[in-house]
Amino acid sequence: MDEERRSWRRGLWRLVKALGWLVALMLIVQQAWWAPFRAEVARTRVIDRFQQDRKSRVIAMIHRQDTQSLFGVPVSQSITIEDSEAILRAIRLTPPEQPLDLILHTPGGLVLAAEQIAKALVERKGKVTVFVPHYAMSGGTLIALTADEVVMDPNAVLGPVDPQIGGLPAASILKVLELKRPAQISDEMLVLADMAAKARLQVAAFVAEILLKHHPKDRAAALAIVLTEGRWTHDFPITIEAARQLGIPASVNVPPIIYELMDLYPQGSAGRPSVLYVPTRRDRGSPRESTGSPPARAPEEK
Repeated sequence: MDEERRSWRRGLWRLVKALGWLVALMLIVQQAWWAPFRAEVARTRVIDRFQQDRKSRVIAMIHRQDTQSLFGVPVSQSITIEDSEAILRAIRLTPPEQPLDLILHTPGGLVLAAEQIAKALVERKGKVTVFVPHYAMSGGTLIALTADEVVMDPNAVLGPVDPQIGGLPAASILKVLELKRPAQISDEMLVLADMAAKARLQVAAFVAEILLKHHPKDRAAALAIVLTEGRWTHDFPITIEAARQLGIPASVNVPPIIYELMDLYPQGSAGRPSVLYVPTRRDRGSPRESTGSPPARAPEEK
């Protein structure tokens, strides 16, 4: 009798363990495959709707922490060679005369990748529109400068495109040469200063070149210096008013569907969210929607 009871308990324990492993496997599959797939399908549908409405090629480059990654671990992103490769492929597949809409949400990234994208956009015959629902800093601003129209949220910002060397502003590295004699500066810092000087010249020349699409030569050169010389910190916010003063063709008529797309890229967060709100239902013809301003939503973190 005792042996039968022990055998029954062992069988029950093996069944419980098997069920536990099955549940764990299902969770892994859900995190690794189903959740990302479902999110990707939803994003694709929104982009396709926007593309049909605009009769354009719509490309979204949205960099933020995404909880849909494996095991919910958020991964911060920036502009990479993989991004430029994908965007250049999309541009090649788009007829030259067809309008192109680029949705940008990025802190910046690799200069080379941003320059590749910018060069391809400058050479487009069709109209190029860049939408900035929240921010497009550094390399994102470099790309936005190529647009025939930049459509920004009233609170969205662009940023300077001054080069960074090893995480340090090139302008600040060169400042060291003014404050110290060469004998007081380490060899490593002298090498960085040499790289910083070259980087400033290269980026300024490239920015001036792409600005020739919309500005005369003198104006393009002057604006390139303003954006690349390091007069501001690298995270200095260039608001829509400042962008217009600089000569960037910016407007604030962001279509509501852009915010709908952004909601499909949730920020990664652990534990209790720091911002809570109750969405307000609005009529389709309400002034807030007709002006292109976003529906009520939580502020996004950088």
